[in-house]
Parts: sequence; C-alpha cells; structure tokens
Amino acid sequence: MLHEVLAPPPTGIPTEAPAFVAGRWSTEGPSAERVGPYVRAVVSRSYPATARQIETARAFARTGAAAVAALAPATRAETLERASRLATEHRGELARLLALELGKPVKDGTGEIDRVADTFAVCASAARSIGGETLPVAGWARGAGNTAFTYRAPAGVALAITPFNAPANLLAHKLGASFAAGNTTLVKAPPQAPATTAAMIALVLEAGMPAEAVQLLHGGGDVGAALCSAPEVSVISFTGSPETGNAVARAAGAKRLVLELGGNAATIVCADADLAHAARVCARTGYSNSGQSCISVQRVYVHRSRFDEFVEAFRAEVDALVVGDPLDPDTDVGAMVDETAAARVESWITEATARGARLVAGGTRDGATLRPSVVADPPPDTTLVTEEVFGALVAVLPFDDLDAVINTCNSSRFGLQAGLFTNDLATVVTAWRDLAVGGLVVNGSSNFRLDHVPFGGVKDSGFGREAPQQMIDDYTVVKTLILRGMSIWGRA
Repeated sequence: MLHEVLAPPPTGIPTEAPAFVAGRWSTEGPSAERVGPYVRAVVSRSYPATARQIETARAFARTGAAAVAALAPATRAETLERASRLATEHRGELARLLALELGKPVKDGTGEIDRVADTFAVCASAARSIGGETLPVAGWARGAGNTAFTYRAPAGVALAITPFNAPANLLAHKLGASFAAGNTTLVKAPPQAPATTAAMIALVLEAGMPAEAVQLLHGGGDVGAALCSAPEVSVISFTGSPETGNAVARAAGAKRLVLELGGNAATIVCADADLAHAARVCARTGYSNSGQSCISVQRVYVHRSRFDEFVEAFRAEVDALVVGDPLDPDTDVGAMVDETAAARVESWITEATARGARLVAGGTRDGATLRPSVVADPPPDTTLVTEEVFGALVAVLPFDDLDAVINTCNSSRFGLQAGLFTNDLATVVTAWRDLAVGGLVVNGSSNFRLDHVPFGGVKDSGFGREAPQQMIDDYTVVKTLILRGMSIWGRA
C-alpha cells in the first residue's frame, strides 16, 4: 500500500487516501477532495469516517490493545527503527505529497521527513528504556519489613489528532511514542493532508507495526469529537488551535490530555547581537512553511539603538527569498494552506498599516501565496501582534529595556517558545528565568526545535511536553507492587 499512495498518480487523477480501520484499507462512504493551494487542482481524495466506521474502529481498538501491550519493547523498538529507515528511503516521495497537498516547498518537506526519521529513531530508543523503580519504603516506620516497586504499563488506547502544518513529523511524535509505550492508537488525520497521513500509516505498517496498533480515520470536527468522547480512549494528544483544543478537552472529559495549542512567538535582538546573523536567521525561520508553525518568528523586538539597521538587513534577507512553485527545489516560500488563510493574514497587514505601521516588504497576495511580508512599528494592540499570525508575516518592534520587553512578551496569552540574540550570559539567565514560555533558543529564533528535547508551552499554548521520552510518561500508567513482610533491605 505504501508504494500505491506514494506513486505519482496518472495525470488528472488525485492520490487516493483511504482510511485504515480494523486491519483493512477502506474507501467506504462519500469522498472529500483536497485542492492543492498552489496547483489549485484536486490533489487527493479521502473518505471521512462514517458512524459505523467509528464504532468498528473503537471495537477493534478495545481488542487490539492487549495484543500491542504484549509486544516486547525490543520488538516495538525494532519496528520503529525500520520505520525510521523507510522514512529516509522515501523522503522524496513524501516531500512531494507535502508540496502538493499543502504548498510546502520540497526543501522544507524533505527537512520534515528527515525529522520523521529522527523522531522514529528516538521513539525506538524510548521503547528500550521503559522501566520502573524500587521505592524507599523502608525509610518510614510503617514501611519497615516491606518492599515496593513500580513499572510503567501501557495506557491502552491513545488518540492522536494531528495538524496540517507538519502532518508527517507530528504524527511520528504521537504515534511513535504511543507505540513505543505499548498502546494501540487511533489517528485522526488533518483534512488538508489526508494522502500524506495515509502514506505515513502505510509506512509504519510496512515497517512491521501490527494492524492492531494503529487505525486511521479521516474527517472533520465531528469525527474528532466522536473519538475524543469514546470511552475506550484513555489519552489524547492534540496539536492545533486553542479554540479546537478547548473543544477537545470538553469532548474528552476525564481523560489524560497533551495539548499543544500554538503561540505568537517573540524573538528579542539585543544591542550586542550579531545583527547580520540575527536578520538572516529570522528571515529563514520566519517564512519557512509560509510561517505556518506554532513557533514561527512572529514578533521581533530589536534594541532601539540598532532598530533601523536591523530592519534594513532583515528586509534585504526577506527580499532574497525565492517565492514560487513548492515542487521547485530552489523555492523558499510556497503557498499557505488555502486562500482563506492567506486572505486573513493580508487583512491583518491592512489593519496594521491603516493604523500607522510601515510595510517594509511583501504585502501582496496571489491566491494562497502571500509574499513574505514585514511590518515595522505596528501598534501593540493590533491583531498581528496579539494573535497567532500562522502565516508569512513578521512584525518588527523596537525596545529600550530588557525587563520591559520581557514584560511585553509575557503580556501575550500564549507562551510556547522564544528566541534571544545576545552574547551576554547574564541576559540569557534573566530571559530564561523571566520569560513565560516553555522554551528559549539563544542566538537562534523562536523557530527551532530538536525532536528529542521536551517541547511545549504555558498559558494558552497548552500543557504537556512533546518529546518521545516525556511522552512515554503520558502514554503509560504507573503500577505499584507492594510485598508485605518481604524486605530487600538488610545485609550487603
């Protein structure tokens, strides 16, 4: 099935993206077509889950959970290692699907698939390290003469709801960690990337993941809500908007949740920074994937003494970006996910400039393609400053005092990740301590992530951490064993 999904279809025929339910691929029910934002033609066809399919998937998950839990951690690890190798082997075809379905440039797409390979490899390592501990019960009088142990058992059935902006790698994080922990996983695909998601499921199945371990369902919010409320599901990992995250939490009820809900990331450029380096990094990371990343550079605060210098250097770097066909290997910026998203960002530029902000670069749109845009000195209460842009737009603002700019950054309802350009260690320590974010990148922008390092936010950016080792904690339950009257504490 992997080769069928990845093979370029005959001209004019979209790529099929079937569901995978109860061990079989299915094209049951009415179909939904995905129009590629750059090619403006149908590129894939999916099959939203029917109520009957959801019930079938739930029943299969109930019975499959025990079979997956019984797999030895070494077996799970070996499967994930094979998935890592297959991702590398098929990086070109997967990047092509990302370009067609999402308008993501192939250079960004191949980078995402390289991260998929790394993520699966790290999940394999996490599977090999699951264990428990011996508890120090003999340190208290009531514990004397007893011994206690713990180990981490699979949670059972997990639900992974993935977003469109990085559908392959974020699926690798959620599914890889869940399988490493010994769970079966229901995957709810993003409607904008059904073929990419189907290809990822086909890839892990070809790697040897048993059918009991994973099911794929397509559809919109109604399918997601039905899966969230399913009593079989014990843990949900969701990446998306705060509004949808709140809906997930309401539908889930008393379930364990890992929610990554976006941000409007700030990057601070201090007076002592390497300005040319900061401008180059902010340009490259502010517009990769057309800015559609929860940690994409959105607000750049530059010390006033170097503000004009930075704006000019940044404008030059942004103007040098190649905008065009995402299938062209030279393209830096392709299309946004759809024309509605691009028009929304365009309207935010119009709002800011109408209130006195200066348009430094970009500002024009062709369908879903928005030229990389820079707005300087926007009023602090404009939408492009206060909300998540999630598009090819960066605001540049001056600051005078470090404590004041930290307070400004913290005034956001989001708190995912920040960037800081400085060569002063005291500044680094102050920012790390005082910024209300989940992570800080020094001498890099906010838009940098290592897939084996804890990642997540505070406030409206959600809670929980996505990195395979930390996700194992969310995907497992601690089971305790107490041996009464049997003590290991005594002579050496």
